[in-house]
Amino acid sequence: MNKSKTALVVGANGVIGSNLISHLESLGDWDIIGLSRRGGLDTDKTRYISVDLLNLEDSKKQLSSLTSVTHIFYAAYQDKPTWAELVAPNLAMLVNVVNTIESIAKGLQHISLMQGYKVYGAHYGPFKTPAKETDGRHMPPEFNIDQQQFLEAQQKDKKWSWSALRPSVVAGTALGNPMNLLSVIAVYASISKELGLPLRFPGKLGAYDKLLDITDAGLLAKATVWAATNPACANQAFNITNGDLIRWNDLWPKIATYFKMDTAPPLQMPLQTIMADKSAVWAQLQGKHNLVKHSYEEVSSWAFGDFVFSWDYDFFSDGTKARRLGFHEYIDTEKMFFDLFDELKRKKVIPN
Repeated sequence: MNKSKTALVVGANGVIGSNLISHLESLGDWDIIGLSRRGGLDTDKTRYISVDLLNLEDSKKQLSSLTSVTHIFYAAYQDKPTWAELVAPNLAMLVNVVNTIESIAKGLQHISLMQGYKVYGAHYGPFKTPAKETDGRHMPPEFNIDQQQFLEAQQKDKKWSWSALRPSVVAGTALGNPMNLLSVIAVYASISKELGLPLRFPGKLGAYDKLLDITDAGLLAKATVWAATNPACANQAFNITNGDLIRWNDLWPKIATYFKMDTAPPLQMPLQTIMADKSAVWAQLQGKHNLVKHSYEEVSSWAFGDFVFSWDYDFFSDGTKARRLGFHEYIDTEKMFFDLFDELKRKKVIPN
């Protein structure tokens, strides 16, 4: 059947992009094209294209046939060591996609941009909570803001609209990306257990009792498509979270119980330091439990774990704007963690 909507998912292999593709496939009325540096295996519903979006010529060449695109879902990310260095590549990739597709896809309806709490300055230290979409901007550099300003300017007098989604920490099971808190906890717990250790919270002591919200990748996918296809959401930003709050001091002992482990008092230990030499333990564990041979790098995002566990201040937003406009999905964060750990076991990523 000839479907009227064609989704171009940029950053197709990440936690966010892969869940978005799964959701679009489940809806059944979308043609789907996934873009990423490493491509992907085509399915009967999704076609993958490998492209270097930092290269304008390669972008034009690989995307030149995509005249039927109606919706761009932008969730690509290029990691760099400093906040300032993040700006140029992350803005360039978006600009290259939008300029190329806009020039050839005459039926373009919407561009969806994935952001986060960096818009609120959450990465710098204590920020106003709950954060609201109307909060004032902070001093640059901030690539999320530059990307949004580009879309705002580009959209003037055009038929298409944009939306910006602002999740908290996103939880999902896709591997091989720099921001996966779920696999950080699962692999850290599995290795701790293998070494006969209790499960200790390794972050800042002050982070243990602060309030935090989380965003399930599946829930985020639903919200993203909702915002992209709902005219009332045009040209706006939305905080998207599970709808509840956690504190590690409450959840961490429950995670230990899930993994059938004891706990011990928190001890601040940089994961990038203490986990750097554990690849041999991981390989041993994979052999012992007949796990899929994912590389240690693929399953561990230690720098991101250190980042999240360093937040010794409240870290949450106000998610009511999306609800007021009709998005009513929510998820129990505690149950989400255990369901996703179960999924990692089923996929033979961690021991059962």
